[in-house]
Amino acid sequence: MTQVQGLSDREVNAQILAGNTNNVKLPTSRSYWRIFRENLFTFVNAVFLVISGVFILIRRPSDAVFVAAVIFSGVIIGIVQEIWAKRKLDEIALLSRPQATLIRNGNPIICDPTDIVLGDSLLVRPGDQILVDGRVCDGRIEVDESLLTGESDLIPKTVGDQVYSGSFCASGQAHYEAQKVGTETVAYQLVVGAREFRQVYTPLQQEINLIIRVLLLVALFLWLLVSIGFISRSQPFNEVIQRVAVIAGLVPAGLLIAITLAYATGAVRMLGENVLIQQTNAIESLSHVDVLCLDKTGTLTTNQIELQAIYPIERSEAELHTLLGDYAASTRSGNKTSDAMLIRCAGYQRSLRSEVPFSSERKWSAISFQDSPGTYVLGAPDVLTKCFTLDPSVSTYIEKLTHHGLRVVLFAHSLDVVSAEIPFLPAALTPLGVLSFSDQLRPSAKETLQGFVQAGITIKIISGDHPQTVAALATQAGFADDIRLISGAELAQLDPAQFAQAARQCNVFGRITPQQKAKLVRTLRDAGHYVAMTGDGVNDVLSLKQANLGIAMESGSKATRGIADVVLLKDSFASLPHMFLEGQRIRNGILDALKLFMVRLSCVTLLIFATAIVADSFPLMNKHSAVVTLIGVGIPTMFIPIWAQPGEQPKRSLVRSLLHFVLPATLTITLVALIIYLFYFVSAALDLPLNVTMTELDFTLPRTALVTTLVFCELLLIPFLKPPTRAWVGGEPLSGDWRYTLVAVVLIFVYLLILLVPPVRIFFELSALETADLLFLGLAAIEWCFMARWVWRSRFFDRFLGVSLE
Repeated sequence: MTQVQGLSDREVNAQILAGNTNNVKLPTSRSYWRIFRENLFTFVNAVFLVISGVFILIRRPSDAVFVAAVIFSGVIIGIVQEIWAKRKLDEIALLSRPQATLIRNGNPIICDPTDIVLGDSLLVRPGDQILVDGRVCDGRIEVDESLLTGESDLIPKTVGDQVYSGSFCASGQAHYEAQKVGTETVAYQLVVGAREFRQVYTPLQQEINLIIRVLLLVALFLWLLVSIGFISRSQPFNEVIQRVAVIAGLVPAGLLIAITLAYATGAVRMLGENVLIQQTNAIESLSHVDVLCLDKTGTLTTNQIELQAIYPIERSEAELHTLLGDYAASTRSGNKTSDAMLIRCAGYQRSLRSEVPFSSERKWSAISFQDSPGTYVLGAPDVLTKCFTLDPSVSTYIEKLTHHGLRVVLFAHSLDVVSAEIPFLPAALTPLGVLSFSDQLRPSAKETLQGFVQAGITIKIISGDHPQTVAALATQAGFADDIRLISGAELAQLDPAQFAQAARQCNVFGRITPQQKAKLVRTLRDAGHYVAMTGDGVNDVLSLKQANLGIAMESGSKATRGIADVVLLKDSFASLPHMFLEGQRIRNGILDALKLFMVRLSCVTLLIFATAIVADSFPLMNKHSAVVTLIGVGIPTMFIPIWAQPGEQPKRSLVRSLLHFVLPATLTITLVALIIYLFYFVSAALDLPLNVTMTELDFTLPRTALVTTLVFCELLLIPFLKPPTRAWVGGEPLSGDWRYTLVAVVLIFVYLLILLVPPVRIFFELSALETADLLFLGLAAIEWCFMARWVWRSRFFDRFLGVSLE
């Protein structure tokens, strides 16, 4: 490349005065107003707000306070959590902001992209992001424009070609002139769309949203029935509003609070493990991953390459050292390999006639010096030996190095001059030497791989290095005794069906091109696997985008960090097993909370229909519903996501999982609660004086008995959800964790205090219960426990519905 002068200070100042700068504010996340608007102005909140307003109009302020509490508790938690997330996103965007290398007054300077002005000359190297639109004025690069065009092919760019912001340099080195800056660049439009917060719903969120919509339809149907009853039967307006408020409680706003707490807790825990979540769906993805694809370099290894040995062929060792040193010192597209060569072999920078930069697809690079004929080529032995035949002793030496886990490259010479415009491997190559490099294995690699196995995750190592080198390193890391190896060349010969079979059966892949790596990930996804991919180089960009979950190293290229869902801060490879277990923990906590909410909602819904049919009454008042929700479900689900443990969920759908636990609990609790309600209802009716009609019946005592039964049964449901001993095992496997049961016991005493303290009891519109009533209701709840356990253990509903437990 020729010496580029760039702009002078005076020219830069002139462009700044003219306003031709790249100093534009890029929105990195939602505004505070948008966060408030999206959390506050929702349909569910609007329904609750209207009901709260009606309570104020009919002079029931205490009911209005309860309804408002339902609204604002979820809103406040959501706003606080999302503001925290916004600030983290803004910090991440600032810390990960790419730097620009400008040429001004003939000297390179590192600066912020906002300092770029129109006409600036920028230097770009492998892994760098092209920051503004411009024209190549010197050098040659290969650019990944897949983020712009969707095409995965690398596009060569030479002098005069246009480059666009938002693309990445994959190989080579060049200078380009900034022709569009600020809001006119493709980068501005790309970043506005790509960095801005996106509302992406995970698979579990989609299923939960479906359940909420179904419950909302049920609530709308019940509201319609209440309206018809009000018109046709002249029911008191106060009673109608109470029913409307109770029905509104069927929409589980508290469940959204539990989910928010689960995600927030997981994000904080992962940040403590040096795992940075960049996409909200990453936490959900963690719980689904069953196949992890690892890139060897930078993942299993530290990517600290060291030149171990140089084996001359038909050249003296001193001459070979000189050539290698000049090669490493003169290359414009330096990498870890050339840096290691330069440390071992001193050399001088020489003028170049042409250069073909290394690419993961070609597996070789080449240089032609101005002062010497021909071309020097450095590349993989299995690629270069297609042009010549090695001496058997050299081949044996290479094979021995490869089996020891060393990375081996050949250095060769050709009298032909390779064109940088159309790279081709010279046909007549003469081998000059063999170089062997070592890459240090991460100290925690063995323990990390064992952690993957404990998490139930299948490991596949995919690398561009020689298959035997990859297999040797995998063995050193304790990867597996049964290594099933295949090379990229073998994969290229397979038809789609055979390729898919190899992707499933093999666990070590060597000499894989970036396109093959992406195809392997895509094939595994098509086979029904949930795939995570780790990588650190530009060659991993395609496969990271194909994976369900992309994981990048902090020290990796800007391109990989930019598109990854998760970034391992400080290259904390050892955090990966904890990260996957954390994902399982979060999912398990959300599912447990969902089960409790579904039992409560289903019981209330059935009781509304049952009491209307049997007793022509409505079972609960608004405050009664609030007590049942808060004590029986709301407070317990605050602890469940925090205390949840990792572990694989049974491989069945969410609906089947809910049916197995929720249906028996719902029907048995509803049956017991209805019997209790009817018993007190009939007792109250029998005690009516002859001159009092049924319409004047006081429902306070029957409703209090019903509320007490629901609270007792829902709290006793918690030990069934997390059985502390085998005596409680029925609907769920043994947990052995007593914390959930202790919370249930404490909440039972809290509810008894509500009944025993007159001001509190009156506020909640509950009747005073005699000791005999409390014992009777307690025994009824205990009898429900035995009945529910028998139903679960007998698998009655599972067999009737054909729900498989496998």
